[in-house]
Amino acid sequence: MPQRVAFQGEFGAFSELAVRQACGDGAEAIPCRTLRDVFAAVEAGQAALGAVPVENSRAGSIPETYDLLLQHTLQVRGEVAVAVEQCLLAPAGVALHDVRRVYSHPQALAQCEAYLRSLGAEAVAVYDTAGSARNLAARAEPGSAAVASARAGELYGLQVLARGIQDDPGNTTRFYVIGPAGPPVPGGGGLPRTLLSLALAEDDAPGALFWSLGTLAFWRLNLSKIESRPSRLRRWHHVFYLELDAAAEGPACRSALAELRARAAEVRVLGSFPAAALPR
Repeated sequence: MPQRVAFQGEFGAFSELAVRQACGDGAEAIPCRTLRDVFAAVEAGQAALGAVPVENSRAGSIPETYDLLLQHTLQVRGEVAVAVEQCLLAPAGVALHDVRRVYSHPQALAQCEAYLRSLGAEAVAVYDTAGSARNLAARAEPGSAAVASARAGELYGLQVLARGIQDDPGNTTRFYVIGPAGPPVPGGGGLPRTLLSLALAEDDAPGALFWSLGTLAFWRLNLSKIESRPSRLRRWHHVFYLELDAAAEGPACRSALAELRARAAEVRVLGSFPAAALPR
């Protein structure tokens, strides 16, 4: 039986491409309407794994993914980097100069901000890139287009008015592969990476974050990314998400974790996995 892997969006979304890249063409991609639905499907056993976006090279982090990681018990088991070529899609007969309104996911609209501004079109946010293409194909609106992948255009019978409209030619999105605790998914193929969540001690002493980061430096662990999100437990306090270029079971990482746990309110290992090879 093919491995079932959940993703947010419709068929033709870049998240579906992440599924294929991480798990192969033999995986059964399961579309979900929201990121929360992806986590729920995996946690309920309706899918073995899920592919969720975590960061775009142009538009930045996807905060909801970080929040959901802390709300669930799932682990990050892998990571893939997907090259994102955004296309302007429209029903047959619509010319580029006719376009006055463009539908897509907020992240996709942000990635194409300069192009859409030059077009003079109104950007309208919807829940998914491929979903915007499917909806446009189902009810063609005069002067309307969608931003999505070329594959979404093929799937839903839309013409490509323009290719590569993203502001960054190297536009890339990182995806985490999430699932119950288990072996890493080797789709990324890179060096080991570990994702931690860190909540500082409640007394919030001056220098607490500095001390935590200093612990990583002492053990010569490279911090490749830090992200903060509001804590759900205390108002005006934050949870920090740390990506380390090391395996969680390595001696340096284990020693650093022991020191962090001795002074922090909470430290969780959210996953240890092969990092994706990111274009520079």
